[in-house]
Amino acid sequence: MLYFFCFYNALCYLCTMVHYLDLAKRNAPYQHELGAVVDEVMASGWYLRGCQLERFETEYARYLGTEHCVGVGNGLDALTLIYRAYVEMGVMARGDEVIVPANTYIASILAITENNLVPVLVEPDPLTMQIDERKIEECITKRTRSVMIVHLYGRCAFTEKIADICREHGLLLVEDNAQAHGCKFGDRRTGALGDAAGHSFYPTKNLGAIGDAGAVTTNDKQLADMVRALGNYGSSRKYIFDYAGRNSRMDEMQAAVLRVKLRHLDDDNKRRQDIAEWYGDALRNPLITLPAPAPREANVWHIYPVLCEERDRLREHLAQQGVEAQVHYPVPPHLQKCGRAWSHRPLVVTERIHATELSLPLGPELTDEDLEKVAGAVNSFR
Repeated sequence: MLYFFCFYNALCYLCTMVHYLDLAKRNAPYQHELGAVVDEVMASGWYLRGCQLERFETEYARYLGTEHCVGVGNGLDALTLIYRAYVEMGVMARGDEVIVPANTYIASILAITENNLVPVLVEPDPLTMQIDERKIEECITKRTRSVMIVHLYGRCAFTEKIADICREHGLLLVEDNAQAHGCKFGDRRTGALGDAAGHSFYPTKNLGAIGDAGAVTTNDKQLADMVRALGNYGSSRKYIFDYAGRNSRMDEMQAAVLRVKLRHLDDDNKRRQDIAEWYGDALRNPLITLPAPAPREANVWHIYPVLCEERDRLREHLAQQGVEAQVHYPVPPHLQKCGRAWSHRPLVVTERIHATELSLPLGPELTDEDLEKVAGAVNSFR
C-alpha cells in the first residue's frame, strides 16, 4: 500500500509539473492538419525533392522577403553550405577569417571551421547578450571576409552599425537564424537582412519540423544554385558532379509539416511575446536578472534567459516547486575541448553568461496556470 501511494504521489507530481518543453502539447493544435499532410505525402509515393519542398521554399522565401530559399538537411548544414558555396565561388578561401559571436551555440562556429576558415570570437553586449557591435571593427584584419550574426534566444542581433561596418569593409553578412523564425528588424524579417542566412527547423524551434531540417535564404541566385548543388552531392544535373558535395536535402515529409506550421508561426510567436511581457511584469526577485527590453517585433522568444549568480541552486529550487528549467548553454564554445584553438584570451562576458544563464519555460502550449506556477516558484527563491 505504501508503494502505491508513493507511486501515485510521484505520478501526480509529474502531471502537475510545468515542463520546459512538451512537443506533443505544442503540436496538438495542428494534429488534424499534420495528419492530413503526412497521409498526402505517404500516398504520393514521392519523398524527396518533390512538390512539397518546392512549395515550402516558395512560401518561406515569400514570408521572409527573400528571392531564394533552398531546403537542406539541418541548420548546421545550412550555415556550412553557405560558406562552402562562397569558397567554391572564389569569394572566400582557406584561412580567411569570419567574425562570430562568442556567446552562441557551437554550430555557428563549426560551420566556419568545417570550411577551413578561421573563427574570430567577439564578446556579446552584456545587456542584449548579442554580438557587441562596438567590438567588431577592432577584430577586422586583412584576412576578414565575413561577419556572422546569431539571433540568439530569438532576439534580433542585426543593427544598422553592423550593416555599415560590413559595407565599409566589404564583408559578407551571414545570419544564423536558427532561433528567430518570424523575428523582425523594423519591417524586415531576420533571415532577409544580410547576404545569406541559415535556418534550423529542429523540432524545438519556433518553426519546428518533426525531424531534422534546415534552409538557406538569400537574394543571390548564384549562391542559391551553388548551395542546392552542393547539398545534392555536388550535382546540378543528374549524374553530373561539378563539385565534391554532400547529401543534405530536406525531405518531403518535413517540408509538408513546415508548410502547415508556417501558417501558424505568427500566432505562436504572438503568444510567446505575450508570455514574455507577462513574465516581465510578474517576475520580481532581486537575485534574478530578466532579459533586457527590446521592441516587441525584435524578439520572438525562442528562449527566455534569466541570469542568476546561484543558477544551479535556482534550478533545483524550481524543480522542487514543479517547474522544469534548462541551461543554454553550460559551457561556452571556446572552453569546450574541441574549441581550445578558437580563443587564446578570456572572454569574460561570455563566460559569465554561460555560468549564470537559466531558461524558463516559454512556449505557446503553456497555460495561464502554468505561468502563475512559474512566477510563484521564481519569486519564492531566496
